[in-house]
Amino acid sequence: MSPDLHAGESAVSIVSVYPVLLGTYGDGGNVMTLRHRAKLHGVDVRVMEIPPGSPVPRDADIYVMGGGEDTAQVAASQALRSDGGLRAAAERGAAVLAICAGYQLLGRAFPDAQGQPTPGLDLIDIETSRLPARAVGELVASPEVSGEAPLLTDRLTGYENHAGGTTRGPGVRPLGRLLAGVGNGDGTEGSIVGRIIGTYLHGPCLVRNPNIADQLLSWASGRRLEPISEASVEDLRSERLRTVLGSR
Repeated sequence: MSPDLHAGESAVSIVSVYPVLLGTYGDGGNVMTLRHRAKLHGVDVRVMEIPPGSPVPRDADIYVMGGGEDTAQVAASQALRSDGGLRAAAERGAAVLAICAGYQLLGRAFPDAQGQPTPGLDLIDIETSRLPARAVGELVASPEVSGEAPLLTDRLTGYENHAGGTTRGPGVRPLGRLLAGVGNGDGTEGSIVGRIIGTYLHGPCLVRNPNIADQLLSWASGRRLEPISEASVEDLRSERLRTVLGSR
């Protein structure tokens, strides 16, 4: 049975949105990482997994969506547009992390399996269309954000596998500038609007970039979390960055 999001008023509530539809390439590890990092910081959390067909809670603190195949992405978008819970939560300022297909469906439109535009949630001003060639491989970016996301200072590392390139509207900042990989397809990676983060980083994203997990938890808990280094994570990051970038 899923825990009650209201059990313990001081706990940060985390919603895993449609993990059966949106959970490719180990993206389920992002919620596990949020649990782990929260424990390191002494932050209590409550997690609820929401399957398709169940209402998305409107009053949680953090919402997490992973990647998915084309048909799963279309199904998730249709269900979320009909449900309205994620939109209501984002509009009141909840934190959102969306990976790959989850990132694309936050925007105005994305391509379906036949390449035809499909309506997204229109939560942020982005639109995705087909890339000339599928983007597969390691991705590294230098973070672009500072003031609104002060914990995002380390290089971003992950694995990408997507066929869509994402165009940002004038009010949408990139999450980072590319050092390797394809990302959005224009030299940038991901998007950030308020407390909404969209990215093409698999890996899972938060395992390889714990500073993003800490930023989400910081927003949700209302306090700045000081960096906590873990040797195994730093070893993984160093190995990946060295392999992809060499001495850069």
